[in-house]
Amino acid sequence: MSSSNEAWQVGTLAPVARAESNWYALQTRARHEKTIAERLREQGVTSFLPLVSEVHRWSDRRKTVELPLFSCYVFVRMAPTGQDRLRVCRINGVFGIVGVRGEGIPIPAEQIEAVRTLVAEQLQWSEHPFLKIGQRVRIRGGSMDGVEGILTARNGDRTLIISVDAIQRSLAVRIEGYDVEPV
Repeated sequence: MSSSNEAWQVGTLAPVARAESNWYALQTRARHEKTIAERLREQGVTSFLPLVSEVHRWSDRRKTVELPLFSCYVFVRMAPTGQDRLRVCRINGVFGIVGVRGEGIPIPAEQIEAVRTLVAEQLQWSEHPFLKIGQRVRIRGGSMDGVEGILTARNGDRTLIISVDAIQRSLAVRIEGYDVEPV
């Protein structure tokens, strides 16, 4: 996939809720993201639906279409109150707030801003498996193809920790430039 234009729907929140509000992800029915973002805007809820443009080709034509960057998700900024949760979950096509027992996991504003910047600047991007520091990963390609270890970071450099459990020893190797995937 490649980059494109951005679009998001923005409404407003009551001033009282704004101070306590956080970003949350709503899981939505497939292909209902734009409609749900519109319904949220109509209800005065701040929402963010990052869209990317893709050229779709058919045998007789080409057309540029805007698709959600994250299929089946819309981001909302709301206070974590029962009333606000109920208001957004009642929208047709919303399955729930991403989190445990519908409580929702707050998303740091910096992460939402990073997505906005990426989409707004029309930077080249591609999907990548979600990797966390401390996760077991496998290197794909190159001279270390198939090597597994634990992903770490030190001073901004990605490092792979390879351990020999029986002798309780580990080696660290810098893996910048290598493609890694979760095991």
